[in-house]
Amino acid sequence: MGQPSPEPRPDVFQAIADPTRRQLLHMLGDHEMPVTAISGHFPMSRTAVSKHLRILTDAGLLKERKVGRETRYRLEPEPLLELKRWLSYYERYWDNKLLALQRFVESDQDEM
Repeated sequence: MGQPSPEPRPDVFQAIADPTRRQLLHMLGDHEMPVTAISGHFPMSRTAVSKHLRILTDAGLLKERKVGRETRYRLEPEPLLELKRWLSYYERYWDNKLLALQRFVESDQDEM
């Protein structure tokens, strides 16, 4: 038998799927914070917050930096470009729906 394969790294889509992790990204968007300060914002254990931070870090969305005995986290936004590119493909559908709605509303106004 071979070695068990390592767990695959979470991708950006998996990492942001959880609302807590999206909230963490938002919190860390403007400045870096230590895990102790971060965990004070959530109704869960520090261990649970650390697990969320690990997933975001493994997906490349956070960078960690040691300052003494403290680990600080900050947003690394570049991997979000993958998400932006993926969503931009679907924008044309939203734009078409909005344009159709605008035409409908405007045509309804003309009949009044």
